[in-house]
Amino acid sequence: MRKFFKYLLRTVLTIVSLVAFYLLSAFCLSRIAVNKNVVAGNDVPIYIKTNGVHTDIVVPVRNQQMDWSNEVKYANTILKDSSMQWLAMGWGDKGFYLETPTWGDLTFKVAFKAAFGLGTTAIHATFYKQLTEDSSCKKMVITRKQYDQLCSYILNSFQKDSSGHVQPIRTTANYGNADAFYEANGSYSLFHTCNTWANNGLKASGQKCCLWTPFDTGIFLKYQ
Repeated sequence: MRKFFKYLLRTVLTIVSLVAFYLLSAFCLSRIAVNKNVVAGNDVPIYIKTNGVHTDIVVPVRNQQMDWSNEVKYANTILKDSSMQWLAMGWGDKGFYLETPTWGDLTFKVAFKAAFGLGTTAIHATFYKQLTEDSSCKKMVITRKQYDQLCSYILNSFQKDSSGHVQPIRTTANYGNADAFYEANGSYSLFHTCNTWANNGLKASGQKCCLWTPFDTGIFLKYQ
């Protein structure tokens, strides 16, 4: 019995130490800024948006460089409203997206698979008519070249079919009337989260971001 409790104590201490190291690393590395002296562009407005946990990148639905509605179609949403002018996209674990509409629906199986990269991924795309800039929604204006880089990053995150088109996920697990889910590339884990994906998108397009972050806090600190 004494040996059992000894091993149990070691196990608990190991888990606590790993969690503490993870959180400390997340805090420290998210405070290290990349591209902190970036000069604002004057061509394309974009936004980053958080619900308090998850970061989306928001882009114009259409401009001279890119028409997202050719692939991320209005018709894939319930509302099918083609007057929407903004498109928010976020990447994450497919099981978490589709099986966890609220935190109360989160199961151990879904959380475990997401944490350790055992599931597949999806992109959640939401159309908006307009956005209001506040502490959870930050605007930046970037150059055409930077927008090309951002578009390439996001497009490469979509899983394509044999014809090169994005693949909508047919589901009734929509969060609202103006959103849809799409198959995505990559593996979600504790070390590559939805916020890591958004942070890497900012990094790829030369915007202010964190060296690494699994959380949204570090990203939005750069845009206070």
